[in-house]
Amino acid sequence: MHLLRLLLVFLAAGVALHAAPLLESTPVFPANSNGIVRHRIPGVVVTPKGTVLAYCEARKNNSSDWGEIEIHLRRSPDGGKTWDAPRQIAHGGPRLEGNPRKKSGGDREQTVNNPVAIVDRVTGAIEFVYCVNYARAFSMRSTDDGLTWSAPVDITASFEPFRRHYDWKVIATGPGHGLQLKSGRLVVPIWLAYGNTGDHKPSAAATIYSDDHGKTWRAGDIAFPNAGEFGDPNETMITTLADGRVMLVARSVSKANRKLVSISADGATGWSTPKFHDQLWEPICMASIVAHPSRPGTQLYSAPHTLGRDAAGKEIPAGRGKRENLSIKLSRDDGHTWPVNKTLDAGPSAYSDLAVLPDGTVLCLYEKASDIVAARFNLEWIAAKP
Repeated sequence: MHLLRLLLVFLAAGVALHAAPLLESTPVFPANSNGIVRHRIPGVVVTPKGTVLAYCEARKNNSSDWGEIEIHLRRSPDGGKTWDAPRQIAHGGPRLEGNPRKKSGGDREQTVNNPVAIVDRVTGAIEFVYCVNYARAFSMRSTDDGLTWSAPVDITASFEPFRRHYDWKVIATGPGHGLQLKSGRLVVPIWLAYGNTGDHKPSAAATIYSDDHGKTWRAGDIAFPNAGEFGDPNETMITTLADGRVMLVARSVSKANRKLVSISADGATGWSTPKFHDQLWEPICMASIVAHPSRPGTQLYSAPHTLGRDAAGKEIPAGRGKRENLSIKLSRDDGHTWPVNKTLDAGPSAYSDLAVLPDGTVLCLYEKASDIVAARFNLEWIAAKP
């Protein structure tokens, strides 16, 4: 009883009771499993009921961006400790075959790519968008915590307004996750390419958004143009800031070897002029960012922390660092500075996505060599000295 009273006194006084550092890892999508040669492009969200949904591209025959690719999903009811069996979701029904990058047999392949889930905390539904053959976009919905999904609806028309900027040949959602603003608006980062059919460059990045809980989607403004020193912006991550604004962090192939950052009040229009962030190194790889509810302004970021360097150790412009040393960065000022950088996986590691559980534990679903694994950790682990 004395300890309980003491605990209540501490809580009333605002004294933080820190947990021990936590770091655990669980395989989720191993290579050469479930009839799939390689799983890539991870995404993860936590539903309003606390269920974790992990999803990815299931590349049946090889690791190429083009080919026979499905979207697979696994659910975890216990915060990423255990997982149900993987299953195919997205794009049941008539196939849309056609691989422009394959000279023979490409018409028999269907590339279902770039899955993105968005949690609607107003309706409790999970909205899900994806693309087929990098040419058409679709949306579907789950109202039972990811157990079943509605028939896909074609939303390719929402990308048409971007043609006034770029006559795109390729479109892609995400990858990773989207988010919901305080207004209820759903926002999904997208990128598009306007070179030859099937080419992923040159490219630019923007968002699409829905103000009616995923029933319809509209194009926002271009956030990252392919202009000047901004080289082929594409895969973009999204987060909300403490004041409600939206921040995008984009991958680009630029001499600066840094991620690009832009901010909007509504997640769709009026994007600030992109700027390179010196602390966010760019190895030409998808990254992720998420706001942590522990304190306003707390942001977490995951990406390989590497740079391309010459034999003398000097940074090479547009040097393409290796996809390894996946690290977690911590910011307490909404991404202005990132004073903490903690290595999660020093080995080969690439694409990643972040989510926060109701108890504040963080999940990082990431490509570890040829597999996709889920790491669970807390803020204490990030802040702890190596």
